[in-house]
Amino acid sequence: MQIETFSPEETFALGQRIGQEARPGDVFTMVGDLGVGKTVFTQGVAAGLGITEPVSSPTFTIVQVYEDGRLPFYHFDVYRIGDVEEMEEIGYEDYFYGGGVTMIEWANLIEEILPESYRQITIEKDLEKGFDYRIITIEEVHRQ
Repeated sequence: MQIETFSPEETFALGQRIGQEARPGDVFTMVGDLGVGKTVFTQGVAAGLGITEPVSSPTFTIVQVYEDGRLPFYHFDVYRIGDVEEMEEIGYEDYFYGGGVTMIEWANLIEEILPESYRQITIEKDLEKGFDYRIITIEEVHRQ
């Protein structure tokens, strides 16, 4: 599925819809260049889960945990991760296979430990269509 958004508010609203529809154990991965709107989208997901506290990218902490919504929300940013062993040290399996919703930015860096099934969200810009234009692709991934 591909969706076009034309403002940060529309990107947020799409994330919010994903959060409203999310179920326990859902894992989402996010791919996109720096500044493409991954955090805005993630803030929308959190809002859709009923999370009211501020959501920011966990760039220096690897994972931020939010528990005040209808489901726990685990927001990973693995951009600065050295290797998969760091994920094991923080107990990633408790998050990936728990009863909450997991969002993983830069998940391509840890592909070997991703669950068998997840949804990949790719956000891309096209400056020819405007500064705030985004094309957001959401696809089911089933690994073997």
